[in-house]
Amino acid sequence: MKIVSKYGSNQKLDVTELEQLYSDGAGYDILRYIGLPELFGEEKDTLLYFLGRNLARKFEFSSLEDLSLFFEKMGLGTLDLVKDKKNVKTFYLLSDTIVAKLKSNMETDFRLEAGIIAEALQQLEDVDCECLESVHRRLKQVEFTVYIQD
Repeated sequence: MKIVSKYGSNQKLDVTELEQLYSDGAGYDILRYIGLPELFGEEKDTLLYFLGRNLARKFEFSSLEDLSLFFEKMGLGTLDLVKDKKNVKTFYLLSDTIVAKLKSNMETDFRLEAGIIAEALQQLEDVDCECLESVHRRLKQVEFTVYIQD
């Protein structure tokens, strides 16, 4: 998986470049779940989804393993494919941080992650894809359903 550099569309960075970045997560969570939603206002769901899609366009995904690696390296959690049908794929997002976020009083959503998944699958399948997320608070997991257009 390669990232498109801001310095030019031809220069690519390897996903291992992400290992050089470090965050304990608190600053990210404040920006992600408080700052961006306040900035985006009523359009936050749509804007976060398309922000995720735009971020995913900066990477080349050649397999579902690349997508899982991306989620891991970005600290988003462990993304597992649990159902794979012709036009629908279902993923679970799990991690200790997801459990902590879902237990907290902070309002959390996963529209950004849904956008990333939709765009990555669109690259892999070479057809239009849309992704919806469902938060299972009791199970402390997030489910993503990707609908693949024929």
